[in-house]
Amino acid sequence: MNPRHVLLALAAVVVWGVNFVVIEVGLEGFPPLFFSALRFFFAAVPAIFLLGRPRVAWRYVIAVGLALGVAKFGLLFIAMDHGVPAGLASLVLQCQVVFTLLFATVVLRERPRAAQLAGIAIACCGLGLILVDHQLAAPVGALGLVILAGASWGVANVATRLGKPMDTLRFMVWVSAVAVLPLLTLSLLTEGPGNDLDALRAIDLTGVGALAYLSFASTLFAFGIWGFLLREYDATTVAPFSLLVPVVGMAAAWLLRGEQVGLQQAIAAALIIGGMACTVIRRRVQDKAEAVERTLAKSAA
Repeated sequence: MNPRHVLLALAAVVVWGVNFVVIEVGLEGFPPLFFSALRFFFAAVPAIFLLGRPRVAWRYVIAVGLALGVAKFGLLFIAMDHGVPAGLASLVLQCQVVFTLLFATVVLRERPRAAQLAGIAIACCGLGLILVDHQLAAPVGALGLVILAGASWGVANVATRLGKPMDTLRFMVWVSAVAVLPLLTLSLLTEGPGNDLDALRAIDLTGVGALAYLSFASTLFAFGIWGFLLREYDATTVAPFSLLVPVVGMAAAWLLRGEQVGLQQAIAAALIIGGMACTVIRRRVQDKAEAVERTLAKSAA
């Protein structure tokens, strides 16, 4: 992967890692589905009127809007509202890497390389250590919702890869627009219009800041980068970067929410970073070798 693209992927990872703390703060003042609907509303409006129609087939816009906006974030927000802490949520959600690899193999016929599988295996050992250290300090049902959210993210990754949007910012704006009405409808049906109105009446600067971060930094900026990378590279190359999200998420929870990080978490973080380094470095070396082979073949011809 191009070094600049690696930096872009890492920027998205940092934004998403902090994102879990912001979600936790925002859920103190909003019902989860209503909070998610507002997040995507402000990501879509007014940008949707300024950028024009997406240059992608509508089926991919709708598929990603439903899988990413409605399913992934709806389930994640509900799970965190029901007791899954920010650090643990950032960890469990990374099961999306496994789902992305699975769906990409079945749908896209992509085959992960041995180095990618080895790097993911090392990183997953780190994820396992963190999970054991937390001792499942959250309701099992809520953790199941996070796993379903990870599967939904995997679907969205593959749909984005299939759509290959040329303008990822415009694509994410329209994806956000698709998610608003289903999320708002679900909120009205399950959370009640009274609770939604009460949340709007009581909104303060903290709530405004949380919405702004989720709408612009996490949605438009980070997912715009993610969509660009999925257009340029195989899903099996891009997805492993998200394994770094729980490292950032737990660090942010420690710095901003006072959650403690012990020796076991530190070792786990080192395993995750090491696994990612193995994946990226080996892939880059192999890409260079293949480029040299292609050049030699052309010269011989």
